[in-house]
Amino acid sequence: MKKTSAPHLQSISKSEDLADWGVIPTMIEGESKTSGKLLYKGSEGHPECGLWICTPGKWECHVTSDEFCHFLEGRCTYRHESGEVIEIKPDTSAFFPAGWKGVCTVHERIKKVYMIR
Repeated sequence: MKKTSAPHLQSISKSEDLADWGVIPTMIEGESKTSGKLLYKGSEGHPECGLWICTPGKWECHVTSDEFCHFLEGRCTYRHESGEVIEIKPDTSAFFPAGWKGVCTVHERIKKVYMIR
């Protein structure tokens, strides 16, 4: 990652130069594989932002730090442990506060930009 005064990614919807970030460790069904491109990561690991891609599957989700996401592609469902359901489709933005717990089901490969603080 080239250091600049304002880190940025161009043509992110067409990004091909992605790092393999492995399989989601809390799988319930399937095998969701993740990849992405880091835009910025602070010296102590936060904040962090970049591009994240995930293939279909279902897993337990526990958000440990506040995260803002804007979904560019795909379809998924987040079901909070309270039962609340958030349907994600392209051009959806969501904020997941630290401590959010539930289940994520990716129906079609998702691509999102994110910021974790």
